[in-house]
Amino acid sequence: MNTANLQLEGLYLAIAAVNKALVAKGVLTQKEIDTALRTAEETAMGDCHLEELSLSNREAVAFPARLLALANSGAPETEVPSFSELAKMIGETRDPVLDP
Repeated sequence: MNTANLQLEGLYLAIAAVNKALVAKGVLTQKEIDTALRTAEETAMGDCHLEELSLSNREAVAFPARLLALANSGAPETEVPSFSELAKMIGETRDPVLDP
């Protein structure tokens, strides 16, 4: 696997842990973090330069926000699932029409 991909996996998990800490400290609510991540996903998917990309590449752009939103959806006091668990859950929730 590409080292950059491994670094990104670690970064996603670190951000997910920080998000959980923000909720635990009462700085942000779980809903506020979810709203911010959904907004980020919508912004990324709405970027006009993405129209030139394949569906799988557009899905790749949305992946970080989706992964972090999924990590955020658990109970605030629970640990963040592993990257592979989160990625599997995202794959299981994808629309089969989009991924033949």
